[in-house]
Amino acid sequence: MPELRRRLIDTARRMESRGLSAGTSGNLSVRAEYDGKRGYLITPTGMPYDALTPGDIVFMALPDDAPDPLLTDAPKNSRAPSSEWRFHHDIYTRRPEAGAVLHAHSPFAVSLACLRRDIPPFHYMIARFGGDSVRCARYATFGTQALSDAALQALEGRNACLLANHGLLVHGRDLAQAFDLGVELETLCEQYWRACQVGEPILLGAEEMRTVLEKFGAYGQPA
Repeated sequence: MPELRRRLIDTARRMESRGLSAGTSGNLSVRAEYDGKRGYLITPTGMPYDALTPGDIVFMALPDDAPDPLLTDAPKNSRAPSSEWRFHHDIYTRRPEAGAVLHAHSPFAVSLACLRRDIPPFHYMIARFGGDSVRCARYATFGTQALSDAALQALEGRNACLLANHGLLVHGRDLAQAFDLGVELETLCEQYWRACQVGEPILLGAEEMRTVLEKFGAYGQPA
């Protein structure tokens, strides 16, 4: 558990260094077990990543392991979890393939999210996220169950979405993949934004996207 806490902090700091998050914005979590209970580690609310220590990371239990989702092995009066813990909690509950969840307020993702615009198949790498588009979830106040419900709907069949007037959300099999997906999605948001400044991007057709999605089924090295 201490090593996983350190890896979580290191990945959170990489989010900041790669421009995914600034200050205390965004959050990150990873599946974990503590004292025989299933759950996840999550960054605390309102703390800059460069100030985090392993004891600041919060453990949250998943359903069936504790009636109260908030558990911690940190000292008494420990940190409160990210205000967005609900959609982390619900993704882990509903999506067993999710091993880590990353949420960021990155500039280009936020720009498109404020337009409440899905990202269409302007580039074949959209298939990296599980479908022929990256959906934008409907708006809801941050930290609410309504936002979590909207995110889960936008994530159906996908491992990423935008959150209207808010930012991006991705999940991966582990911290490394979640980070990579976050960087890739922000890059695609920037490319789409730039293309739209020049004209209307030419979109790939449904048949081509089906072909690309099939190819992505065997993409990359074995886990």
